Amino acid sequence: MYDPSHLRTFLSVAQTLSFTQAARRLGLRQSTVSQHVRRLEDATGRQLFTRDTHSVELTEDGEAMLGFARRILEVHEQATAFFTGTRLRGRLRFGASEDFVLTRLPEILEGFRHDHPEVDLELTVELSGTLHEQLTAGKLDLVLAKRRPEDPRGELVWHDRLVWIGAERLRLDPDRPVPLIVYPPPGITRALALEALQRQGREWRVACTSGSLNGLIAAARAGLGVMAHSRGLIPPGLVRIPDRAGLPELGRVDFVLVHGRRLSSAQGAADALAAAILAGGDRLQRSRHRGL
Repeated sequence: MYDPSHLRTFLSVAQTLSFTQAARRLGLRQSTVSQHVRRLEDATGRQLFTRDTHSVELTEDGEAMLGFARRILEVHEQATAFFTGTRLRGRLRFGASEDFVLTRLPEILEGFRHDHPEVDLELTVELSGTLHEQLTAGKLDLVLAKRRPEDPRGELVWHDRLVWIGAERLRLDPDRPVPLIVYPPPGITRALALEALQRQGREWRVACTSGSLNGLIAAARAGLGVMAHSRGLIPPGLVRIPDRAGLPELGRVDFVLVHGRRLSSAQGAADALAAAILAGGDRLQRSRHRGL
C-alpha cells in the first residue's frame, strides 16, 4: 500500500520542511518529490503537509505518519538484508555532537547495532568544531554535528534556529554585560553568539565555560546566565529568553552528516548508519513543533 520510495521522500521533506532540500538530499527533481508526496497522500486519503510559497508544515496526520514510515522502512531494510545475505563488518568510528546526547540518538544507534552486529561501533562525543577537525585528520569515518549555514560540507539532516535560553526565573539587567554560558573554542554556537553580540554592540562576559553539555545545562538551570542553543533541542528545565530582553537574533544552524574523505573498510557501515540517521532524523529533535 505504501511505496518505500514515497516514504523515504516523505521523511526527507518532514525533516527538512523543504521540498527543495529534500530533492537535493535524495538526488531527485523537486517535481518528483512533490509527486511522491502526492501519491502517498492519495494512498492514505489524508493531507500530510500544509504548504504555501513560504513554508511547509506537517499536519496532525503527517505527524502520525512519521512513526509509521520509520517502522515500515526499518522492517523493509531488515527484510532486504536478510534475503540478500548482506552482512556488514568492520570498525566504524562515529562522532556525534554533544547536543544529541539528550535526544533519541541512542535508540537509532541501538537499532543499528541490532541490524549490524558484526560492525564494531566506536562513538566519540565532542564539540562540533572538534569533530570536524578529527574527521579532516582521518580519525573518524562519519560525523553528525552542527555546521555554519555558509559551510557546504555534509548532508543536511535538518536546519533549525538558534535561540537564547536560560532559567525561567532569570532576569537580565540591560545596563550590565550579558552573562554567557558557553562551550570553549571551537564551539560553533559560542562563535555565533559572540558574533551576534558584537554586531549589536552589546557588552558581554563569560559566566561559565564547560566542554560538557551537562555542565552548561547545570549552570543555566542555576541562573548563572544565558546560552545559545538549537530551538529544537532545548533541554528540560530551560526556556527561551523572551524578545523583550533585547538579545540579538542568532540566525540558524544546520545539523549535517559528513563522511570521511578516505575510503575504508567502514564505508558500507558508514553508509548504513547515515541512512538510519536520515530515516530517523525527526527523532533527534525534542520539540520542533511546540513553537519553542
